[in-house]
Amino acid sequence: MAHINDNYLKLKAGYLFPEISRRVNAFVEANVSADVIRLGIGDVVKGIPRPIVDAMIEATEEMAHDESFQGYPPDQGQEFLREAIAEHNFAARGVHIGIDEIFVSDGAKCDSGNLQEIFAEDCVVALTDPVYPVYCDSNVMAGRTGEAEEDGSYAGLVYMPCTAANNFTPEIPTGHADIIYLCSPNNPTGTVMTREAMAEWIAYAKKEQAVILFDAAYEGYITDESIPHSIYEVEGAREVAIEFRSFSKNAGFTGIRCGYTVVSKELKGRAASGEEVDLHRLWARRHSTKFNGVAYPVQRGAAAAFSPAGRQAIQEIIAFYLENAAIMREKLSAIGITVYGGEHAPYLWLETPEGHDSWGFFDHLLNEAHVVGTPGAGFGAAGEGYFRLSAFNHRAKINEAMERISRL
Repeated sequence: MAHINDNYLKLKAGYLFPEISRRVNAFVEANVSADVIRLGIGDVVKGIPRPIVDAMIEATEEMAHDESFQGYPPDQGQEFLREAIAEHNFAARGVHIGIDEIFVSDGAKCDSGNLQEIFAEDCVVALTDPVYPVYCDSNVMAGRTGEAEEDGSYAGLVYMPCTAANNFTPEIPTGHADIIYLCSPNNPTGTVMTREAMAEWIAYAKKEQAVILFDAAYEGYITDESIPHSIYEVEGAREVAIEFRSFSKNAGFTGIRCGYTVVSKELKGRAASGEEVDLHRLWARRHSTKFNGVAYPVQRGAAAAFSPAGRQAIQEIIAFYLENAAIMREKLSAIGITVYGGEHAPYLWLETPEGHDSWGFFDHLLNEAHVVGTPGAGFGAAGEGYFRLSAFNHRAKINEAMERISRL
């Protein structure tokens, strides 16, 4: 009998979002007439913009003809897409990123989970708490932790609590870390990191010879120009940071999958022998070995997101979701719920009302208001006492959900 990877047995429970789906499905089966409004999993509801869809249709038609057929894509993605990314997402903000530093993939979630493979098992990992579960769980699976504690935390990880007491800003660890996960705008708290905060992390990473894994999947929602969209906007980041991006939450690609990761050629790691190693080379090897590329029509659609019409349509979609968030902030605050986030991100982070822990509030909302959110404890021990709501829904559903919660 094959010996399994015992590290999987350390995982305390099912992945957060399937567990939410399990509970909601059980409720719906028992209450078939209930009209459940889902503000839990961060899946978009607006259709993909027409200029992007038209580009995908045209590219699909190309696939039907011998002279324009496209087979396996280049390992790092189509050059036309990487050029558009480099120009519009980086050069436009004064940042030079080479197209050979961009790796097109099927999404930021996959890359943020997979990138840990190029690091040694004994690396010390630092996480914000609460945290997007993939960052934690992928390192548990890789064997970088001990067993789970009662509160869901894992021995061996460095946790950086982010609560109202510190304005949800992760504090620099007093000890050493090798790999640091940061996310801005943050999922789940909806808060953002300032340029000054990023600079402090870059200085720490240089001092400790650490690598920052920076998730910028929600950067399109930033409305304050003083807030960086990329960690590479801050001096020194190329020497210490890797960045993840996604087309899911701005262009509506949650169902067709496209994202990318930027790995600077200046970024180094160290082998057991003490030799310096280019992390760009290692990720290129891993990427080309285990991933076979994003479909050509999808990459054509992603490139169309940078056209004038595509950019305009995406800005309208983002504005719609941010208006949803503003409505939710106003309605929830009016009934005495303390709300954070929702200004530069599509997520609102609530303090659970007195008498409820986060899973208790989840059950209360589901059973009494037929509204689904996400319990803060599912994102880490410091998430207990908080609750995430997503602004990804149609306006009528948002208004109805707020009315139901107001009546509780």
